[in-house]
Amino acid sequence: MALMKWRKREVWDPFRYLSDLQEDMNRLFDLSLARLPRQLEEFSNVEWLPSVDVIDEKDRLRVKADLPGVNKDDVEISVEDGVLTIKGERKSEKEEKDKNYYRKECFYGSFERSISLPVEVDVERAEASYKDGVLEIVLPKKEESKPKQIKVKIK
Repeated sequence: MALMKWRKREVWDPFRYLSDLQEDMNRLFDLSLARLPRQLEEFSNVEWLPSVDVIDEKDRLRVKADLPGVNKDDVEISVEDGVLTIKGERKSEKEEKDKNYYRKECFYGSFERSISLPVEVDVERAEASYKDGVLEIVLPKKEESKPKQIKVKIK
């Protein structure tokens, strides 16, 4: 028969585990809040980013960007090394110093969106249109990018 050292029986206390959990959560939030000013600093230069849809159609890519309140003359589009870049600026109508806003969510200022294109496109045949605050860019695919179907004869 093996002999074991006698230990005082420990009583289970569920509140001890809750206090441990609370200490862990406090430590987690303290770390998160300490990093918050630095994270906000990273995004301080970004005023707003327009939403963009990239649609892969059979022979072309179609890109739609929501640019409400942006004049078409303030938009610049370029394609370089397989990356589509849309730059522009939403200008503020006028500065309103005497207004007391209840809520101010509309952003003004410059923006830039860069999107990696999934296929090679023919930039020379690209077209863009702008209507009702929506920019639509049509980028035809290059011939080598288009999917090809090969028929196989079965004997």
